[in-house]
Amino acid sequence: MKTKVPAPLDKISRPLLRWFHARARSLPWRDDPRPYYVWVSEIMLQQTRVAAVMPYFTRFIAALPDVSSLAAADDDALMKLWEGLGYYSRARNLKKAANLIMEEHSGVIPKDFDALLKLPGVGRYTAGAISSIAYDARTPAVDGNVLRVVARLTASREDILRDKTKRAVEDALAVVIPKDAGQFNQAMMELGALVCLPRAARCDECPLAALCRAHAEGLETELPVKTPKKERRVEARTVLLIEQDGRFAIAQRPQRGLLAGLWELPNFAGEKNRAEILALCKRAGLSPKSVRRMKAARHIFTHIEWHLSGWHIRLSDALKGSLREPPASYDAAPLPPLTWAAREELSAVYSIPTAFHAYMPTS
Repeated sequence: MKTKVPAPLDKISRPLLRWFHARARSLPWRDDPRPYYVWVSEIMLQQTRVAAVMPYFTRFIAALPDVSSLAAADDDALMKLWEGLGYYSRARNLKKAANLIMEEHSGVIPKDFDALLKLPGVGRYTAGAISSIAYDARTPAVDGNVLRVVARLTASREDILRDKTKRAVEDALAVVIPKDAGQFNQAMMELGALVCLPRAARCDECPLAALCRAHAEGLETELPVKTPKKERRVEARTVLLIEQDGRFAIAQRPQRGLLAGLWELPNFAGEKNRAEILALCKRAGLSPKSVRRMKAARHIFTHIEWHLSGWHIRLSDALKGSLREPPASYDAAPLPPLTWAAREELSAVYSIPTAFHAYMPTS
């Protein structure tokens, strides 16, 4: 059945591309759109701003310049390159996908949309972006920016978070996408990122304002329609900075769940007071020389908000040994298995999530 294209999508290509060619930002993966660069950048850009991604992309490409080097990367080195970007499963999926590309595609990132969808961490938007930007395949790439632009252009009141709406937008754009598909898709994303903003659309700067139904009807602030987000769950946790002779205790999280497999400062559910910290040290066989409360901090994940309290514990005698296996259950023992790291190792070797940076030693 022929897809019905809502007005005015059939008229946007020319003015949109003229605007894009005149105003497009210079980005390393845009200036050199080889498939590997496009793939890595698109994974990094998932739920992350362009400005934040830029230095990470440059460092990542310098260290791992192609699919084969990514497939062979040491896990700890990969996590260190990703440190601070968050959503660490993205990095793990990149490596899994790189190995699959080496095994099943002779090291060449596939062009075909369906083949790209089979790669770990690649969904419909990312597959469309890679195939169109790197190979100019006429496949739509519909992200949140594009959904917002299309909803306003067509004055649609469909919930843009519903899969049905996303697929309808894909189908409509697939009919109107021009030959230079990569430029068109990037232009749609750029328009949403720079002009058709979520809370304050810059209609006076928009190349499509004369075609936009929401603008004509004064609906810019009402559209798009989105299901309200669920409130984040708030969790209190206590973080320990345990120090002995200039070395600091870190632990590796279990291989599943939040921050899976990453290194961190030991931490526990709930807010512990001084008496509880001293009792914990005693159960773990530690001899504190001093115990000092540190500042409170907060870290926000997508669905969870951590309210953190911290304690700096200087030891007379350190826990013996260096155990690298993560605990089966994080809160099951007084302390998880610990590894002792020098200050310079914390910054150069181990990938420690941003959630704990407020408690990292600074000098």
